[in-house]
Amino acid sequence: MFLQKLFNRLLYWRLQYIGNRTFLIIASILVGAVAALAAIVLKRLVHLLHKIPAYFDNFSANHYWLFTMPLLGIVITILVVKFLFRNHLEKGLGSILYSIIRKSSKVDKNKMYSHIVTSGITVGLGGSAGLEAPIAITGSAIGANIADLLNFGYRERTLLLACGAASGIAAVFNCPIAGVIFALEVLLTNFSIPSFIPLLISTATATIISKLLYKGQLFYLISNDWYFHAIPFYILLGLICGLLSAYMKRITLSIEGYFVSVKKKIIRSVLGMLFLGLLIYLIPPLFGEGYDSIESLLKGSYNDILNNSLFGGFADNVWFILTFTIAIILIKVIATSLTVGSGGNGGIFAPSLFTGAFTGFGLAYFVNATGISSLNVPNFIVVGMAGILSGVVHAPLTAIFLIAEITGGYVLFVPLMIVSALSFFITRYFEPYSVYTKHLAQRGHISDDKDSNLLNQLNIKDLIEKDFIILKSDDYLKNFIKAFTKSNRNMFPVTNKEGEFAGVILLDNIKDMLFQTELYDKIKLGELVQDVITIDISEDMTSAMSKFEKYNLWSIPVLKDKKYVGFISRSNILTFYRQKLRRSTAMF
Repeated sequence: MFLQKLFNRLLYWRLQYIGNRTFLIIASILVGAVAALAAIVLKRLVHLLHKIPAYFDNFSANHYWLFTMPLLGIVITILVVKFLFRNHLEKGLGSILYSIIRKSSKVDKNKMYSHIVTSGITVGLGGSAGLEAPIAITGSAIGANIADLLNFGYRERTLLLACGAASGIAAVFNCPIAGVIFALEVLLTNFSIPSFIPLLISTATATIISKLLYKGQLFYLISNDWYFHAIPFYILLGLICGLLSAYMKRITLSIEGYFVSVKKKIIRSVLGMLFLGLLIYLIPPLFGEGYDSIESLLKGSYNDILNNSLFGGFADNVWFILTFTIAIILIKVIATSLTVGSGGNGGIFAPSLFTGAFTGFGLAYFVNATGISSLNVPNFIVVGMAGILSGVVHAPLTAIFLIAEITGGYVLFVPLMIVSALSFFITRYFEPYSVYTKHLAQRGHISDDKDSNLLNQLNIKDLIEKDFIILKSDDYLKNFIKAFTKSNRNMFPVTNKEGEFAGVILLDNIKDMLFQTELYDKIKLGELVQDVITIDISEDMTSAMSKFEKYNLWSIPVLKDKKYVGFISRSNILTFYRQKLRRSTAMF
């Protein structure tokens, strides 16, 4: 109680002496710092857990730990989710997008730590997934909940949510610019230029803390330039990345759909884990995030991708290495989907970078091996990373700046732009939505139309008008007369004995009876009711507006479990829409 009073006094003092914009900057620094610490905790947890399989590697010539460790990680994750988080863990960045669109950017508090624990265990013990989406979710939850703690409104909460996600990405990769662009491309699709200021400050704070506490660059690239003769091959790489990105999205969603269709959790978990363990045992680079394999490729140690595998004897065979690379490219997304679908936690971000790296390597390695041309393999590795990331996440600018920042390959901006743009446009042709937004689009929560996206941010519950007098179907006409004298409306909802909505009575339809007093005790209101179009309270605003347009209506009754709740009107929706539009264009 004392702390609450003290905090309230501090907030009151803030309102008196610190302007909202200044306080938002201070809050963005706080969000950046906390998100950075969360990212560091996650990375250190993963590195700590990686020592367990490394320990067994020293004592097992057959490398059975490649099969058992990922399974152990998923089993532990399932138990943690069940007993610690009570089976409540929303996976994927789509849940954050849904919170922005449908929940006024409010995010559950447990997301500030649940994804750190679960993804850390899954990936740390070898699950074939990434940590970037979990840390973006964690950062988003940190930003949204700090905004709630500081009594910010919807606009500021949304911006601080994005600051948290951007700071998490920035801290993981030490890339502040890419973190900002990621937030703008993926989360803040309707942003204003001033939104950059808190985002920049937040990601800068996160990067500083990350560099102080977690030093080191993810990848090291030595490249002085790119060459004109390689442009046709960069174009070819962009085309391949676009097709592979579409493949990855479809495989991800197909396997996810299959796991959902299997009703018994134990069966789908066991099947998924066994298949995953087998894949990782046969193809060791699928173990964990896979960044070590990318580093080996960048160093020119191509044979290392066969380490710990059954195929080590083919290390000097160029064509086997190429065949193994193709298998890795096609199977990585399957391993990631199995990891998440069977009960683990992780994201598609790192697998996209991994697949892109092997795609770029495979193309350059093939061209060099056949003598068609002489290509700089490391350049194609890092550019391929951007290509797949651009296509899968639908964030070409994020891909370009992320790869440039984490590899130091700023001289490759032109190839990065070519490959990322081609991959993005080709993927969009086959799959209009990113891997994060496809399910939201299928449910009508998001679309390419910004007006529809803004409209879907409105919630029917917030628009319901309840100043209508409710009548009973067994009541007589005289009861309508009493209601009519007290109401400012010309429409009256009617319910039956069970309380279910029966229809409405329109004043214009019965005004001739109002002066026939002999009918007052003879006609029941149930006889005067007319059926109307209704909408369920769980429907979204796109569905509501389509009914307004299709039936040329101005008001529609809202029901919940067939019971009357209130009305929504077209005019009220437009009023709230204009308010939302003003807020979105004045974010800061």
